[in-house]
Amino acid sequence: MKKVQIFDSTLRDGAQGENVNFSVEDKFNVMKALDDFGIDFIEAGNPASNPKDMEFFKRAEEHPPKHAKLVAFGSTRRKNVSCEEDANLNALANTNVDYVSVFGKSWDMHATEILGTTLEENLNMISDTIKYLVSKGKKVFFDAEHFFDGYKRNPEYALETLKTAEKAGAEAVVLCDTNGGCFPDEISEITAKSVSTVTIPVGIHCHNDTGCAVANSVAAVKAGASQVQGTLTGIGERCGNTNLSTVIANLQLKLRMECVPETSPANLTQLARYIAEVCNMKLTGTMPYVGTSAFSHKGGMHADGVNKNPISFEHIPPESVGNKRNILLSEVAGRSAILRRINDIAPELNKDSFETKAIIDLLKEMEFRGYQYEAAEASFELLVKKYLGKTEDYFGINYFKIIGEKSGGFQNPSSAMVKVSVKGQTEMAAAEGDGPVNAIDKAIRQALTVFYPSIADIHLIDYKVRVVDGSAATAANVRVLIESTDGKDIWTTVGASTDIINASVTALIDSLEYKLVKDSSDSQQNS
Repeated sequence: MKKVQIFDSTLRDGAQGENVNFSVEDKFNVMKALDDFGIDFIEAGNPASNPKDMEFFKRAEEHPPKHAKLVAFGSTRRKNVSCEEDANLNALANTNVDYVSVFGKSWDMHATEILGTTLEENLNMISDTIKYLVSKGKKVFFDAEHFFDGYKRNPEYALETLKTAEKAGAEAVVLCDTNGGCFPDEISEITAKSVSTVTIPVGIHCHNDTGCAVANSVAAVKAGASQVQGTLTGIGERCGNTNLSTVIANLQLKLRMECVPETSPANLTQLARYIAEVCNMKLTGTMPYVGTSAFSHKGGMHADGVNKNPISFEHIPPESVGNKRNILLSEVAGRSAILRRINDIAPELNKDSFETKAIIDLLKEMEFRGYQYEAAEASFELLVKKYLGKTEDYFGINYFKIIGEKSGGFQNPSSAMVKVSVKGQTEMAAAEGDGPVNAIDKAIRQALTVFYPSIADIHLIDYKVRVVDGSAATAANVRVLIESTDGKDIWTTVGASTDIINASVTALIDSLEYKLVKDSSDSQQNS
């Protein structure tokens, strides 16, 4: 079985993505999650670039990862400057890690026009830098920046940068599709030529500007590359980097190569969702393997087929990557698909059960009132459990009041007051928020956290409103979908009403109730 090293750059290249900003604590949490998963190398930043990265590497000395190797990132020395005089290079050399990754130019145009130096001096910069770092006890990965563009223009010079790095003592050379403009056939051909040119390992580092980063990385591995660089959820500069959650699953589960420990892929979905959570980003539902839609089935034929034999419409079992199958409830799903969802909650029921018919009738009634459970699996689960008496009454909303006003041309913060009851006890809370929904959300959570501390773990990651019947104008029914997370799982709830606030509160209540039901179920399984 071929071993492929996984080099994660979420904390370095990923941090260059738009709207991504890690605190030092975030970096430590991500490092621990990647380490626990079994990632080989974690590129954590440039110790010379900013105080945050400097602080991270200092703290990492005291609490290093258990499995992964931390990697510090930097560049070759500046032109016409000795290594000893280059402050950035010395910061890299003095960082307490064994591995460093340095990038240098492999495209002749970049050397002459961007750096403004000669081709010979560029090679000297590569050689001197690697020799200097090796003399300081470092193991060096050489990132051949813009390698594929450089190879297309001047293949001899691009390959010469690799040979120079090898001769200087690099542990491996990494071919970078920095502009992300290549296609798999190009990557395959050029990687194969590079592998035959040097004797040290060759890695691949792709960007996703043509949407081919994952395919390009797999093509490179098939052509002989033995290390893949990327970010766990594909975040990064411009259109992002190679999505490692997809690459790991492709290589290990589909091509039977060894990337991470054998048990790790079953935790892939949880890891991807956690990284997205730390990044304060919504994980794309259609992301392969780990997205919420990756194993969702809506069409009646699809749902029926996967119920009879999962391989009919699933290329791998969802549990192999820690995801789950989701039969979407809609007018095209079919009776058997609805029964399957009911059986997930109440396996004792069959198509002839009185309760089954009653639940299907209830579903139709709720859809007539504007509800839709296709994307609100949590609300459907609560609907069924409440009808069957399979869940307790965790709380009730006695009343709520929302105040929002605009004066002097300025929108003032909305405020909300709520009174909840929990098993004979009551609690009142008030909160301000950015709009009425945010205010009532805060107030309800504040009141319920007194009784259920885990409520504090929940926050909303998406909020959607749709007018169900536009012909009724301002009196129309509206449907609200709320997507929530507790940092571990993601669920969606729905509310419908002619009053957008009431619809929102209904969806919020379902979200909180689902969390409590889930906690109770987890507790019973662990006891």
